Amino acid sequence: MSNQLPPAPGTPSHKNNPPGGSSPRRRWLTWTILAIVALVMGYAIFVRPFLKPAGANRRGQFTGAFPVSAEPARQADVNVRLVALGTVTPVYTVTVRSRVDGELQKLFFTEGSNVEAGAPLAEIDPRPFEVQKLQNEAQLAKDQALLDNAKLDLARFQTLLDQDSVAKQQVDTQAALVQQYQAAIKLDEAQVASAALQLAYAHITSPITGRIGLRAVDQGNMIHASDANGIAVITQLHPITVIFAIPQDAVPKVMKRFKSGEAMAVDAYDRDGKTLLATGKLVTVDNQIDPTTGTVKLRAEFENTDETLFPNQFVNVQLITEVLAGATVVPNAAVQRGTVGTFVYVVTEQKTAAVRVVVTGPSEKGEIVINQGLKPGETVVVDGVDKLREGSALEIVARTTGATPGAKPAKPAGPWPHDGARPTTN
Repeated sequence: MSNQLPPAPGTPSHKNNPPGGSSPRRRWLTWTILAIVALVMGYAIFVRPFLKPAGANRRGQFTGAFPVSAEPARQADVNVRLVALGTVTPVYTVTVRSRVDGELQKLFFTEGSNVEAGAPLAEIDPRPFEVQKLQNEAQLAKDQALLDNAKLDLARFQTLLDQDSVAKQQVDTQAALVQQYQAAIKLDEAQVASAALQLAYAHITSPITGRIGLRAVDQGNMIHASDANGIAVITQLHPITVIFAIPQDAVPKVMKRFKSGEAMAVDAYDRDGKTLLATGKLVTVDNQIDPTTGTVKLRAEFENTDETLFPNQFVNVQLITEVLAGATVVPNAAVQRGTVGTFVYVVTEQKTAAVRVVVTGPSEKGEIVINQGLKPGETVVVDGVDKLREGSALEIVARTTGATPGAKPAKPAGPWPHDGARPTTN
């Protein structure tokens, strides 16, 4: 018989509660509540902001339609361009050097000025060459007098020979002496001409028309014909050429049009590729491919009357290889890229967005060619495509440079193929 008394009324029972801890049921309930709270917070932070209804603006207020700007596809003639890096190269570059040794007495040019062919540039001390010329002329005069006297003696000896008064040997000797003096005269004349030429070389003139650079030697210095730097450098600035290289795979297309005799336009841009410096034409193609680079060199000629191109300047060259007549074009900003490939949003009659997969071609002046998937006249969304989906309601607004709600400003279009296309946003 047990001696334990039943618990008093109102006293809690500890039969099912292990000493020193809470019940498993209560712990399970606590963790369940914490998990639910964590899920709700995660939904509110990471999921809900991206589930705004179509047409909601930045403040989350539903407007019913996305404000976008749109333009119709149109037909235009598009130039297919080949882009390369070129170097401005003068047609003629001349280093002015002295052909004789002497003191540089005078300089007749101004650094950086334009000079004409034949214009005087410098003068070397001419006195040594003048003295040499006088000596040679004096020797010529002496030998000429001896020749005249020898001819008179020969004439006398021939008269005496006819009279049988002298031996024929003496006549022959006198004739040989005349020939000797005649040869001496030719030598003297050559020496006089050489001295005159040296004297002419003392007066240096411009061999071409162009711009002369900085002088490499100052007046008063002794200069020599063997000096490497010369006196100055003259370059022809107009016309001027640009040498650039194209891949060997593009050579057949270029040669086909070049051989047809049709002028191929070449545009030269600055290093950033944004400013057009000059427009010229292709004049020649090299006769071999460089095996180390797999490219062939081409030369384009530019009038350069405003002298915007400068020798050894690096420029971006665009060679127009083909003209696509009547191509379908849209702004670069209208073309998007995603999992379906390249596509545009077409505005339907119900003012909704329809995804249209397209095949693009070359780009020029901020517009891109659509080879397949779009017809001229169909309207495409240009700005405000960030959160569009198939069937999104649209509100067409005027295209401005400012930011449209829900849209990013389009990147300025450049002259390069496919430049100006907006980045893909899915």
